[in-house]
Amino acid sequence: MPRFHTTSAKDWLDRLDRSRHALTLLFALSMLETLLIPIPIEVILIPWMLCHPKRRWTIAAVALAGNLTAASLGYLLGASVMEQWGDQLVSFFGSQESYEAFRSQLQEEGFMAVLTIGLVPLPFQIAMLGAGASSYPFPLFLLAAMLGRGIRYFGLAALVAVTGDAALRLWQRHSRSMGVLGLALFGLWIWYEVAN
Repeated sequence: MPRFHTTSAKDWLDRLDRSRHALTLLFALSMLETLLIPIPIEVILIPWMLCHPKRRWTIAAVALAGNLTAASLGYLLGASVMEQWGDQLVSFFGSQESYEAFRSQLQEEGFMAVLTIGLVPLPFQIAMLGAGASSYPFPLFLLAAMLGRGIRYFGLAALVAVTGDAALRLWQRHSRSMGVLGLALFGLWIWYEVAN
């Protein structure tokens, strides 16, 4: 019976890291995660940082740059087309209830509302649209997004620096099951979007 060669996640990350397009791909994936895909970019960042700890700060910086670029686009989208396309955008990115809840929170808490949603691993799309549609000051929005997501991404890099080899061994032991779970969650999201 023929044996099939399976590439481990670490081998894949090693090849990715050697590619001259690796950081461009990470930038694009971070933008996609911020704008469209509801799976946190940490699914890629954590193993990449663990396998290549010397580049952890660069990886965090590129992910943050992609996030902020996409957040700026989302803000501009909220500012320019919410009157015409608001219902469709809100239903695509979440629900009307979560959008209204964020807008209320933004009116009450302002900067802290954007900072908080940037810290937690929840989709950021509603915050971008809500801030843009509410004419919340763009520099403050961008600063809050930078602080919130910066704490997340650079916090991961610091965690990798502290945990090092122990975390890498744990990840290698469970990387296959985590990858299957990530694909299943992505499939469920696609099914949910198509069904609704």
